[in-house]
Amino acid sequence: MREQNEIRSAPLTPRPRSAAPTPPIVSSPPVSCPPSQYHSPSLSRSPLLNGEHADQAPPPSKTPKTPRTPRLSLTPRFITPLGSPMRKALRMTKLDPQDAWLPITESRNGNKYYAAFHTLCSGIGVQALVLPVAFTILGWTWGIIGLTLAFIWQLYTLWLLVQLHESTENGMRYSRYLQLSCATFGERLGKWLTLFPIMYLSGGTCVALIIIGGSTSKVFFQIVCGATCSAKPLTTVEWYLVFTCAAVVLSQLPNLNSIAGLSLIGAVTAVGYCTMIWVVSVAEGRLPGVSYNPVRGSTQVVRIFDVLNALGIIAFAFRGHNLVLEIQATMPSDEKHPSRVPMWQGVRVSYTVISACLFPLAIGGYWAYGQKIPTNGGMLTALYQFHSRDVSQAVLGLTSLFVIVNALSSFQIYGMPMFDDMESQYTVRKKQPCPWWLRAIFRAMFGYGCFFVAVAIPFLGSLAGLVGGIALPVTLAYPCFMWLKIRKPKMYGAMWWLNWFLGVLGMSLSGILIAAGLYVVIDTGVELSFFKPH
Repeated sequence: MREQNEIRSAPLTPRPRSAAPTPPIVSSPPVSCPPSQYHSPSLSRSPLLNGEHADQAPPPSKTPKTPRTPRLSLTPRFITPLGSPMRKALRMTKLDPQDAWLPITESRNGNKYYAAFHTLCSGIGVQALVLPVAFTILGWTWGIIGLTLAFIWQLYTLWLLVQLHESTENGMRYSRYLQLSCATFGERLGKWLTLFPIMYLSGGTCVALIIIGGSTSKVFFQIVCGATCSAKPLTTVEWYLVFTCAAVVLSQLPNLNSIAGLSLIGAVTAVGYCTMIWVVSVAEGRLPGVSYNPVRGSTQVVRIFDVLNALGIIAFAFRGHNLVLEIQATMPSDEKHPSRVPMWQGVRVSYTVISACLFPLAIGGYWAYGQKIPTNGGMLTALYQFHSRDVSQAVLGLTSLFVIVNALSSFQIYGMPMFDDMESQYTVRKKQPCPWWLRAIFRAMFGYGCFFVAVAIPFLGSLAGLVGGIALPVTLAYPCFMWLKIRKPKMYGAMWWLNWFLGVLGMSLSGILIAAGLYVVIDTGVELSFFKPH
């Protein structure tokens, strides 16, 4: 044993390069790895091995410095392709601690089914019920062409957002639309371009859902109660309040993954009432005296703005792009299994169902009602107005119930970005997760704030064309510019030309719609009926 210690403690003697090193004679069974193996990139770059075998490294030599051949880099060139995927995977799976405290990224166990539920619930809404109104201006041919092109366009920009969610260069996950915008256009310009549209698409949609849900609840009560009912009906404001209370209770679900069941219910009810409305309308046949001649304005200027308004109706029928990155953020992701794969699978299924709802709704509704389609409410108003007597009350009541349930479910997913933003203000300042009681207060404040806006500014729908033109680039234009800036496609290539064309066209269409909205407001005026909802 004494000889063994003497051998281990003997100083190392420099040997010429040609001489092969002679291993020491050691009788003990535990033998450490040769010193050269600690410099292997496959081992030295592993965080587990660094901490586990640090004490097994050979002691530094105390031999006087002698001229040596310069040592190569610790990461040889032929090893780099093997090490870089590991480093990318480690960076990609490393999450910001604050993300674990916020409702959008609190849970990352989503899957393609959750993605399909959320996308379908947020992608179909009552705004699709006014699609036949656009056909009254554009006619059959241009109406179908415009609807088809808009569907393909927004599906392409949706694909761009799904691909841009994860950066293969730095491993970042852009879990919110505003984060991707700031990373693309810069902190200041990104907020200036997207902050207001995103707030409108979230908060403004929740206000519209309260108005729609409250008004439909009033109609549902009248259908169920009947004409001989002696119960005193609630006022419109009281129905708004009933709907808001139900929405606030459901909003206490903690995160985006926890409302997957609600999104499934919302998706089923949306498909249900869209299908019931167009099937009943087609089954009852065309109304007497239906005309399919496009409506023409009195002057050329009026005709141009009517066409622009029709294009705006088609463009606004597709929504939910401001939620795509948030939905994808609920999924796990790494180098081998990126989240864009299950996300795109869910999107394809959901938009197949969406197309199966929107196209029959637009074409069947225009065939059944023609120019008689009501501009306010579209197909839902037409169902009550023209078929309230010859259609079963059970069908009318079930349709109204589906609209209410879908509005409640959509409120949760559209309100989630606002919940996330309010809680992030707390977590940034306090450096700790938001307590449950404060989270409940935040969400109740948001819900009843939307109720106050719905009651105080009932004419907000008259400004929808103007504000919608401002929010349109979020869906049709900004994703194209983001792809150009981040992915940098080959200049003058097919992707380069396509994204420049669609981006410029989307911004131009947005500017024209803003101008058309201003013209409508100035020409027709807006009835400023504060605190007087109809």
